[in-house]
Amino acid sequence: MNKFKRVIVIVLDSVGIGEMPDAAEYGDAGSNTLGNIADKVGGLKLPNLQKLGLGNIAPVKGVPPVEDPQAIYGKAALAAPNKDTTSGHWEMMGCILDFKLRTFPEGFPEEFLGKFIDATGVPGVLSNEPMSGTEVIEKYGAEHISSGKPIVYTSADSVFQIACHEEHFGLERLYETCETARELLHGDWEVGRVIARPFTGEDGDYKRTSNRHDYSLEPVSPTVLDKLTEKETSVLGIGKIQDIFAGCGVPESIKTKDNADGMATTLKVLQERDDDGVIFVNLVDFDSLFGHRRNVEGYRDALEEFDKWLPSCLSALRDDDFLILCADHGNDPTMPGTDHSREYCPILATYKGLTQGYDIGIRASLADIGATAATNFGIESPAGETFLR
Repeated sequence: MNKFKRVIVIVLDSVGIGEMPDAAEYGDAGSNTLGNIADKVGGLKLPNLQKLGLGNIAPVKGVPPVEDPQAIYGKAALAAPNKDTTSGHWEMMGCILDFKLRTFPEGFPEEFLGKFIDATGVPGVLSNEPMSGTEVIEKYGAEHISSGKPIVYTSADSVFQIACHEEHFGLERLYETCETARELLHGDWEVGRVIARPFTGEDGDYKRTSNRHDYSLEPVSPTVLDKLTEKETSVLGIGKIQDIFAGCGVPESIKTKDNADGMATTLKVLQERDDDGVIFVNLVDFDSLFGHRRNVEGYRDALEEFDKWLPSCLSALRDDDFLILCADHGNDPTMPGTDHSREYCPILATYKGLTQGYDIGIRASLADIGATAATNFGIESPAGETFLR
């Protein structure tokens, strides 16, 4: 019999808690998303996360440790040699990559771009360089509209991103273009994700919209989600979860626009749905709006907004619910550049009736999250160890 009927995993995308020992090899020495933000703004106000034990995991200015944490607390290393959304989420569910996902810091090769242009029928491409999403549309938006050429760009992550104006290029056409790119980007050109980045507006005032869509590789091995689905245990993705797993093991999905929508949707599901299984949530704004854009104050505000929402989430938990808060990598907005950072990821897990939390230390892998869910539902996890006593 299951100890818990529902396991809710909420990923605070990119909320890392300090550099891993190999961070320097990734150019991330000194990275600490939570710690450095707290230092920069004079301390974070996160009283509800503090009660759970966030400050017991590592020093965070404004969030001191508590004597009686109300959650199981610790941090997990990234076992895979990446610092990427795809790799991090797959690892959580027991698919640990043993290779680095391919990146293109000099842009994509002309051979690929030629095939992409031929296959999609576009008149050419713009940019083809590592760049932030807001900067690239500011620089190339007007030329994109006048020429019809999509803006293609990348980052230090394993991504091929295509930015197009929703009205001038067309949203459905953008999605079709991304699908074609996904079919081409294999072998020597393989990347973790192709991302549609639609925007609207006029020159000097372009804005990205919430109609982003990720086209991920399929996980290279079965995940806990696959095993749950095979057992006919419910798996619901909220946010971009289904995209990250290319639909594998995530038969049901609710898309969200931003953190606020993601939190509201999660609360609604907790209150109104009664089916047992896993609810897997990604809150993306920490990463996409504030980490990559190096917006320290915005990141702080997003953390504090989540903390204010947390009591309503905890109140909505049933007696047989188990909540896990975690991250998938870091994205320290105080660091140079615009890329993810190689950091430990915090774990805070709780349930109604837990009066005294305990320290689970440094976990070897994010896979312990999936292993905990798998053990609860009576299935074998591909990797990791449960942290439930």
